[in-house]
Amino acid sequence: MPHRPAELTPTPEFLAHSSARPLHWLATATAMAAFVALAGLIQPDASATGHAGPAGTSAAPASGPQATAPDPAAVTYPLDCKGLPTAVTAAAEGDLDGDGRPETVAAVRCDAGSGTPPHAIYVLARDKAPGAPPRIVATLLEAGKRQTAADLAISDGVVTASLLGYSSPQVPRYSPDVKQLAKWRWSGGKFRQELTNSDARSV
Repeated sequence: MPHRPAELTPTPEFLAHSSARPLHWLATATAMAAFVALAGLIQPDASATGHAGPAGTSAAPASGPQATAPDPAAVTYPLDCKGLPTAVTAAAEGDLDGDGRPETVAAVRCDAGSGTPPHAIYVLARDKAPGAPPRIVATLLEAGKRQTAADLAISDGVVTASLLGYSSPQVPRYSPDVKQLAKWRWSGGKFRQELTNSDARSV
């Protein structure tokens, strides 16, 4: 009979024409043990692939959770609102100083209910102390400038906003006639402002 490779389950014909010898069974057991050992070696490691491990557990993430930007609603703002509350009308988030942690820029004004109260723009950062509330680290626009802010945004570490103001005290407060496009960027340890040329016009 021609020689055939060993199989896990011999055929009936093979059993009928062959007699089992101790050496044959020893060789078969050795081959199966080697096969099982090889299967264990090539089994993928759960921790390397990120799949669930034994009992449904999963591998730990490679890095911790990303830092979150400060909540502008958790800050007390230094505006003199004559007893009225303050209102955050716009906010933007981004890493402004390149330290890997996002800051929040907030446009804030007195919540007067009517009229056009001026804005102040603040930069907020998280305190390093655990559980500490966010704090104001810079003022980009003071309320004393008598301007209102629109289109507040952060892009590539640069803060931008449209600032609406007045060409003279005679211009009604509800109808600003000057528009400036402002940019603030962190440079040399402080925020530096860039303003476009502005002309008196109705906006």
